[in-house]
Amino acid sequence: MRLTEAAAARVRELSNRADSEIVGLRVGVKNGGCAGMSYTVEYAHDVRPNDEVVEDKGVKILVDPKAILFLLGTEMDFKVDKMAAQFVFNNPNQTGACGCGESVQLTPAKMPV
Repeated sequence: MRLTEAAAARVRELSNRADSEIVGLRVGVKNGGCAGMSYTVEYAHDVRPNDEVVEDKGVKILVDPKAILFLLGTEMDFKVDKMAAQFVFNNPNQTGACGCGESVQLTPAKMPV
């Protein structure tokens, strides 16, 4: 997983204004939505034993172990337009998305044998 400059800047901004000390942001996926899954982003107050730690452009992202195969090769970006400001995931494992953009269809990455 890698971050764009915009995503790294937003992670720094969120880290600086968190109510308590954090080690970074935790990224994952959860079941739900009309397409089947959605991305999650939350403050990470600690590094869990099986987290995948990604350090890129001076910030730390922790990938939930249940999401690693779904997020391999993903670029995390941050986009701002007239209607929204949000993290956007450019994910090669995404096979579809719902019309509203709230959920996605993901296939786990295939590991080489």
